[in-house]
Amino acid sequence: MASVLIIGATSDIAKATARVYAEEGFDLILASRRSEALDAFATDLNIRTGRSVDRVDFDVLDYSSHDAFYETLASRPEGVIVAVGYLGDQEKAQSDFEESQKIVDTNYTGIVSILNIISNDFEERRSGFIIGISSVAGDRGRKSNYVYGSSKAALTTYLSGLRNRLFESGVHVLTVKPGFVATKMTEKMDLPERLTAQPEEVAKAIYHAQKTGKNVLYTKGLWKWIMLTIKNIPEWKFKRMSI
Repeated sequence: MASVLIIGATSDIAKATARVYAEEGFDLILASRRSEALDAFATDLNIRTGRSVDRVDFDVLDYSSHDAFYETLASRPEGVIVAVGYLGDQEKAQSDFEESQKIVDTNYTGIVSILNIISNDFEERRSGFIIGISSVAGDRGRKSNYVYGSSKAALTTYLSGLRNRLFESGVHVLTVKPGFVATKMTEKMDLPERLTAQPEEVAKAIYHAQKTGKNVLYTKGLWKWIMLTIKNIPEWKFKRMSI
């Protein structure tokens, strides 16, 4: 049976997406820095769906381990979903380069490292799909989170290039750009209900977009038009704004 590798599998979006793919008949490989934290979730998912759910350790910042990680998987996945993310602290990052580096390396550099390996395999096999969860924060830099936003902008550009490269090999690359999502990462934020998606809503949208060959997914869909408006604000005006 086809399997999906989910990297960063402890996140709320990753868990919701794992449920959807298991319900659709996929076996799962859940990768996380602390895979034991997924034991109860994996057992419950196996009982509910009857699908195989493996847990493996993976550290996105330990680049030297990435080749061995992929080579030692019990089976090669049909698809990979990268849900790794670190919002970080913008104010701290402005004066503490270690915080800036952690944000950039978690959201971009480490993902490039593992996806380079996976994309080479998929290209050789001439099949598979890659789903990268970026963010609307990468569509334009804002003072409230521009270090995080810049890392997501880099990821979006990387996925766009990967999609262009792998198209002729029959490998599908989907870029997901969530707006506000009600997760552990945002639980202390006062989010507008109309613009805030639930993880389950995002997961269903991801599966549908992958199955239909969509290239870029904004979720909720309204964010596509919000960000189009924001991107078209002239820089002379935008730099004076607080949004």
